[in-house]
Amino acid sequence: MNTFFHHRHHLRSLISIPRIPISRPLDFFVRSPVVAAPKMANAASGMAVNDDCKLKFLELKAKRTYRFIIFKIDEKQKQVVVEKLGEPNLTYDDFTTSLPTNECRYAIYDFDFVTEENCQKSKIFFIAWSPDTSRVRSKMLYASSKDRFKRELDGIQVELQATDPTEMGLDVIRGRAN
Repeated sequence: MNTFFHHRHHLRSLISIPRIPISRPLDFFVRSPVVAAPKMANAASGMAVNDDCKLKFLELKAKRTYRFIIFKIDEKQKQVVVEKLGEPNLTYDDFTTSLPTNECRYAIYDFDFVTEENCQKSKIFFIAWSPDTSRVRSKMLYASSKDRFKRELDGIQVELQATDPTEMGLDVIRGRAN
């Protein structure tokens, strides 16, 4: 008798591994109960997006009606909504002071600049504002909803992630615009 087979056979008898008949080897798997994975709320798909968000973004993009738009997640409505609209004459400082210091937000900023060739240009920035001082739950909610929200806004040219004001300073915006 083969030594390997002999040892294997001997081990099987010691630990009593149940034998599955060869004629139906998959019976065990077919009859196993199916356990559904728990659903993760908003993890994969993100929050719903209020139609007003898309409408205001299109107005900013096509008609230049606004300098910036600040969006927030309304947890009761379970959707992203427009929180503030910045008039076209407002500055970048007006925009940054409109962001809360300890709460997450999404923002769109229409940045005008002049190229080295002296051409007037504009770039639309998407800014994910997630300050270090905001609640962990809020940071997770905004992070998990960001991609779905961005997909709804067609025409974003530059994306920034900022956790403190220095990460989205005017110098950073200028550098990313070129």
